[in-house]
Formats: sequence, C-alpha cells, structure tokens
Amino acid sequence: MKWFNTLSHNRWLEQETDRIFAFGAKAAVPTGFGWLGNNGQVRTDMGTHLWITARMLHVYAVAAAMGRPGAYALVEHGINALNGALKDKQYGGWYACVNDEGVVDASKQGYQHFFVLLGAASAVTTGHPAARPLLDEAIAVIESYFWSETEQMCLESWDEAFSKTEDYRGGNANMHAVEAFLIVYDVTHDRKWLDRALRIASVIIHDVARKGEYRVNEHFDANWNPIRDYNKDNPAHRFRAYGGTPGHWIEWGRLMLHLRAALEARFETPPAWLLEDAKGLFHATLRDAWAPDGADGFVYSVDWDGTPIVRERVRWPIVEAMGTAYALYTVTGDPQYEAWYQKWWDYCVKYLMDYENGSWWQELDTNNQVTTKVWDGKQDIYHLLHCLVIPRLPLAPGLAPAVAAGLLDKNAR
Repeated sequence: MKWFNTLSHNRWLEQETDRIFAFGAKAAVPTGFGWLGNNGQVRTDMGTHLWITARMLHVYAVAAAMGRPGAYALVEHGINALNGALKDKQYGGWYACVNDEGVVDASKQGYQHFFVLLGAASAVTTGHPAARPLLDEAIAVIESYFWSETEQMCLESWDEAFSKTEDYRGGNANMHAVEAFLIVYDVTHDRKWLDRALRIASVIIHDVARKGEYRVNEHFDANWNPIRDYNKDNPAHRFRAYGGTPGHWIEWGRLMLHLRAALEARFETPPAWLLEDAKGLFHATLRDAWAPDGADGFVYSVDWDGTPIVRERVRWPIVEAMGTAYALYTVTGDPQYEAWYQKWWDYCVKYLMDYENGSWWQELDTNNQVTTKVWDGKQDIYHLLHCLVIPRLPLAPGLAPAVAAGLLDKNAR
C-alpha cells in the first residue's frame, strides 16, 4: 500500500495542515505568539517565549508560501515582535521571555536564538521587506556570541549583557543550529553554513553517538566531554533531560539527510556516514524507545543502557519520526520506512489528534491517556510541519525555501 508521493495522501496531509494553521493563529498576542493551553486559548500566565514566537514566524512563513490567507499578516506580526517587545535594544539579541508588563527572563539562550535565525530565514522566502534585515541582525548575533570559531561549535547561553557564558555545551541547541544553518544556506547561498552544520553533526553524532550505540549524548562540558549524569535528579526536564532523548536521535537523522541532499545539490559527494548514521539513529530509536513497555508510543527518555526513564509519550518525537521515515525512504527506497510511517500515523490519529479542542495532545501516559508530566498545553505547531509538509517535498532545499520555490507535491502522482 503506497502513501508516499501520492496525491491522495498529500491531500489528506494538506487538510490536517490547514486545521493546524487555524489552531496556531490563536496564539498571536501583542508581544508575539503566546503559549497555547490544551483548550486552544493563550495561557497568559506563561508569558511570551522567544522560542515559541520565532518558531511560529517560521510556521507562518511556510503557510504564506503555501498561499494561505492571513498567513502573511502573521509573518509580519512575528517580525514586529522580534523587532519589538522581545528585542534587547541595549545589549543586542533577544530576551528569553516577556509579558505585557516587560521582561520576564533577560537571558540570551542559544536554543532560542537559533529559532530566531530559522524564523527570519524562512520569512525571507515570503518577500517581506523587513525579513532580510531581521535575518542579517540574527546572523550578526550568532556570529558574535553563539558560534565559537575556536571550538567550531555553538555556545549554549549568555547573561543579559553578553558578558558571561555557561561552561555547559548543549546538543539540543546545536541540533537546532544545524536546522537553522541549513535554511540560512538556502537563502544566502553561503557555503560556510553547510560546513558548520557538517562540523556539528560530525562531533555530536559521528564522533560521540555512533560510539555509544547511537544513544545521543546532549550534555557536554566546555571542552566537549560528555557529562553522562547531567540532570539525573531532574530527568523530565523539557530541554535538558537526563540520559538520552530518543526523539532527538531520530530528528538528527532527518537533519543529516537534508544536509546530505544540500551537498548533493551542489554536485558534491557527501560523506557516506551521513546516511549510515541517519539509519543508525532511526533504528536505535526504534530499539530503545518504541513500545518498550508493551504499549505503543515513544518514551520520552532512556538511560545509557536503553532502559526507559521517563515513559510518557510526548508528541514531538513521533512527529519527528515520521519526517525521518520519509527522508530515509526518499534516499533509500526501502519500504520498511514507509511501513513505519503508516503505523505511526495510525497511532497519531487514534491517540494524539484532538478534534474537539484543536491541534494534537502534547503528552500521553503509558496507557496513552492525556497527561502533563513533562508538558502542559499545546505550545506551538512547529514540529507538526515535519510530518505534514516535509513528506510532500524534496529533501533540498529546506522547508520554507522548498515551498516558496513551488516544489510542494512535485513528485506526487
């Protein structure tokens, strides 16, 4: 049974995409895009987070490129927020969180700034006149503070004045740097962004994770030595969970295949390990995280021997798994990846999609019932594009540039 690259399946994906776009539009608030609760209403108690606002700018840049009425206005709203309440006009960069009264968290977080880079680069594809200046500013901040020429990797965070950085080095932030760097390459055609993405992947995946059975270590000291017991007392942390976070393993696999495709588009021969390691990450995620306790779903985190730690089924890992299954099928033609994709869609329709309140549930327990151990709410719709839109596109260029170039459903029949 064929789903990939069929117009019938892609029409179904488009219908769900429009439902998600409509849900996400409710997040617009004066300071950017707010934290959506399980009922689809903004939770004002959570403030306006930089990462949510920047990701939603990226999302609605894709929607605008898809010709969705109202999406361009939301792109403008996101740009205005990044030039307004969230912007630090004294020290540069962007605040981590604000609310109607002012700044809640003035720290400068790499994870969040890489989403600014992604959102700005995606917005460039819409032709908005303020998008390129925003991208140029984001690039300048990344170059000045978050890309380390010495380490050839990305730093984690700074204080408000960019005077002190953490000794900690994070795999999560560097992974999203790779994602952003690929889109920046697509809109600027500056080869250094591909080189940087390849360097990051080589360190975190090919040098470290491959030697540990593809259980990706995300916590490092300032010399890039893995810290294996980091956050052992706080294993369910949203961004720095103890142990391995298999959703990131499989997400890495897709990003590496995008990087591989970008190199091929330049008529270059990519390193063979990009595909080898993408396969390894995919199958390690299946091995450790899919239904280890008998019930379907991906557990949130595992220990270094593969034992589940946080068994809750968070939404984004299975979404990323579907995107990576499509990417691996595109490169290899192996039908096992389409079979997994179909199985995971059946799971999502049965357990995660919420037709009463909108969007998808963010988290389920071990019985696949709604819970809130790790996440409370339906924060944004960024990850959902990776199972709804990416399976309708080639692997290069990246998401927003590909849609803007008219490549949606190009190979569908």
